[in-house]
Amino acid sequence: MADELNELNLHSLKPAQPRKDRKRVGRGLGSGKGRYSGRGIKGQKSRAGSHMMRAGFEGGQMPLYMRLGKQKGSTSKDAMPIVPFMTRTAPVNVRDLEARFDAGAEVTPESLVAAGLLKNTKIDVKILGNGDLAKALTVTAHGFSKSAREKIEKAGGTIVWLRGEPVPKKVKHHKAAKPAVEEPEEDEATPVDEAPVEVEAEPEGDSES
Repeated sequence: MADELNELNLHSLKPAQPRKDRKRVGRGLGSGKGRYSGRGIKGQKSRAGSHMMRAGFEGGQMPLYMRLGKQKGSTSKDAMPIVPFMTRTAPVNVRDLEARFDAGAEVTPESLVAAGLLKNTKIDVKILGNGDLAKALTVTAHGFSKSAREKIEKAGGTIVWLRGEPVPKKVKHHKAAKPAVEEPEEDEATPVDEAPVEVEAEPEGDSES
């Protein structure tokens, strides 16, 4: 008989612990938590969602991550968003051109994508000078470093600027202060001994009566 009672059947299923209804807090005096349900009177912590604030939230004041200094440069990750007219540049070294292209080939952004050196042609391409280049190539790109340009031309190749060769910036030379020109000292005039002026004596004559 006991085995029949302990036998597990659909009609004899029941929870291990008795069910207990959840107390509905924050619903007035009938909730059993008082008038304010333990939240106090007004304030941020009395609002819904006040206990699920994001990390770094400081109650509305300037948070720490905004008070700290930022990395230099307008394109750093923690600086302000990049302005629309700024572009990114994908670097490609001359050693990659040496490994992926045959002598006399034309290197363009499209051919770089086909060779697997670029993901797409939406960003500018700059050729850098790391490595050696011994093949004459015609390289078309948006930018070239000084060393890359020298190595491509030294190997007998040519470069083509997609947006025109940049104009070198004029370096402002600070004018050096002119040394003060010392004026030659004037020779002091030697004093000339002035000869005594002789005053002619009036002739003695009869005085008018």
